[in-house]
Amino acid sequence: MEALGLNLGYLLVQIFNFGILLVVLRAWVYKPILGLLEQRRQAIAQGLEDARVAAEARANAEKEAQAILDKAQQEAAEKIRQATERAEKVALELRAAAEQEIAAEREAALAEAQQAKEQMLGELRGQIAALAIAAAQKVIGEALDEKRQRALVDEFFSGIKSGKVTLLEDADRVEAASVEVISALPLTEEEQAVVRQQVLQKVGGGATLSFRVDPNILGGLIIRLGDKVVDGSVSGRLQALRQSLQ
Repeated sequence: MEALGLNLGYLLVQIFNFGILLVVLRAWVYKPILGLLEQRRQAIAQGLEDARVAAEARANAEKEAQAILDKAQQEAAEKIRQATERAEKVALELRAAAEQEIAAEREAALAEAQQAKEQMLGELRGQIAALAIAAAQKVIGEALDEKRQRALVDEFFSGIKSGKVTLLEDADRVEAASVEVISALPLTEEEQAVVRQQVLQKVGGGATLSFRVDPNILGGLIIRLGDKVVDGSVSGRLQALRQSLQ
């Protein structure tokens, strides 16, 4: 050792000092540095984990928000659809009510006009009868008493002679659920009663009977028994005469 220029005692002291220095550095420098590095690593790892959790929470929050928004839009769309349907239903009901009211008013107006027409024709019946009787007197060349005049006029317009509906005397019994009696002028209540009684004898008491005025038939009656029509009107007779002369 001396040949190499090394002092053993000094070398041992250096080694001892180095060991002490190493122990001191390890205890006071290396371990704290390693602890700081480990803490730093853990902090970074925790920060990354927190960032991941925050990202997942944000993604979940966005999904939940989108789901809530979609649900709200669906509910809004459904409410709009229901409101639209209710509005359309109300509009249809109002339209139907308006149309029904208009139809009722139209029917009432037509009924009122028909009633006024029949009333006017009833009032003209006497005048028409007087003209007809005057014409008949000129044709036959003799005067008729008032009772006979009235009987002829009533027979002409009502088709009733001696308390019987002449049109039904030779008619067979038929089955009909409804009957319509058409006259040129309104029939009196007595005439309607006679017609109703004899018509129902032909079709049965369960049939419904209605009266209608049509000046175009000129006189006599037309009776519709279901699908069957019995024509005893003056216009029908004139038409038959016209055809026979052709």
